[in-house]
Amino acid sequence: MYLCSNIRNKMRHFHMCFLSCVALTTILYIFHERPNWDHAASAQSDTETNEMRHKKNTFHIVAVACGQRAQETLVMIKSALLYNYYQEYIKFIIFTEAPLTDIISEKLTDWRDTLSQQFDFELLSLKFPNQSAKEWKNLFKPCAAQRLFLPSLLKDVDSLLYVDTDILFLSPITDIWKYFAKFNETQIAALAPEHENENIGWYNRFARHPFYGRLGVNSGVMLMNLTRMRQFNWEQHVFPIYKEFKLRITWGDQDIINILFYYHPDKLYIIPCEYNYRPDHCMYMSICNSSRSGIKLIHGNRGYFHSDKQPLFKTIYSAIESYQLSSNVYNDFLLPLRAALNTQSVNESSCGKVSGDILLVANSLFSSSY
Repeated sequence: MYLCSNIRNKMRHFHMCFLSCVALTTILYIFHERPNWDHAASAQSDTETNEMRHKKNTFHIVAVACGQRAQETLVMIKSALLYNYYQEYIKFIIFTEAPLTDIISEKLTDWRDTLSQQFDFELLSLKFPNQSAKEWKNLFKPCAAQRLFLPSLLKDVDSLLYVDTDILFLSPITDIWKYFAKFNETQIAALAPEHENENIGWYNRFARHPFYGRLGVNSGVMLMNLTRMRQFNWEQHVFPIYKEFKLRITWGDQDIINILFYYHPDKLYIIPCEYNYRPDHCMYMSICNSSRSGIKLIHGNRGYFHSDKQPLFKTIYSAIESYQLSSNVYNDFLLPLRAALNTQSVNESSCGKVSGDILLVANSLFSSSY
């Protein structure tokens, strides 16, 4: 009996030792492999984030910045991010040159660290046709003609919104992007009219070349379906137009675009004036009815964002320039903008009468959030 009991005790002891060894080995294995698991989990998380980005539509916004346009470009981009209420994923593509490249890159990198899930950016060097690069670069405003060659420069992009640097978003990107879905099967681009009134129209009174429609179109805001433009051989139409009319055009690439769509009117979709609202719409009389939907994109062409001629434009630019991304939109942007638009200098100006249209979208988006 004693022998059997002793054997059982030894077996029990051996069994306990065996289990302890297994437990210790398991613990050591876990601690050893844990960093790899963490790395794998992190990699999986990054992969899932990238997959989420690709699952969401990417909204491409393209601009061209030369000369003294770095700050103006950054304020334009900030306005798009400020009004990105639905947190769509935006890809900014900026064609530029030194020293603007470093200035823009530094600021956008800071913003991307703060809003990493909402946007990315790419800075590309200017590129014009080799045989006449200098001539194209200096056509009208420096570098503005770059937009004429986007179909061949951005071959991996299907559709984009091109904006001049003196454009500010006063609505989410989705508001204007919806017009792509309204294109018929022949339309390749969308633009707003140059004027709404024949009495003050430029093209119908002064142009020495053909132009689209009754009053022409303004090219500061342009929806471009690059896939269709490539199929149309867009650039092969641009070259002969420039060759024939280059001594008769005043507004550079905008005139070329007008001439092209004069010959191919079925290729163009017209968007409302509130998507390219300019001083001409209000400085003489109010000729763009934006009271129902509000002003969606505002265009401070001819330097109006930096001039006191119509204080409304400078006031909006300053409010967006001063706003710090990720701070309280209601307290730090909307309330100061309301107050600035209510000053005497704005109220007594011709364009001050549309202050309510400027605020319409902002009031709807930002007041309800706080």
